[in-house]
Amino acid sequence: MKKIEAIIKPFKLDEVRESLSEIGINGMTVTDVKGFGRQKGHTELYRGAEYVVDFLPKVKVEVVVSDALVEQTLDVILKAAKTGKIGDGKIFVTNVEQVVRIRTGETGESAI
Repeated sequence: MKKIEAIIKPFKLDEVRESLSEIGINGMTVTDVKGFGRQKGHTELYRGAEYVVDFLPKVKVEVVVSDALVEQTLDVILKAAKTGKIGDGKIFVTNVEQVVRIRTGETGESAI
């Protein structure tokens, strides 16, 4: 099993969620986050004073999938989240040792 974390632009969330649902991934965790990479933030004007906003709003989508679904999940997220502009985000894939569904006690892939 793998955990896929995608940091994306907030306005792309619905498109990513719908695309993941189409391939059978219905469970996910979504968190509002802030960060920066090559974008390095931006400058804003407030009451005549200029200031730098270092951290930009992003959304982190987390899903755990079987090894067989990893490539398809990555492709779906890439297509749905891509705008072609700087700041589209990143995707991280990590190993998951164990999953336990609290309600039933199921473990492994049946608990996803």
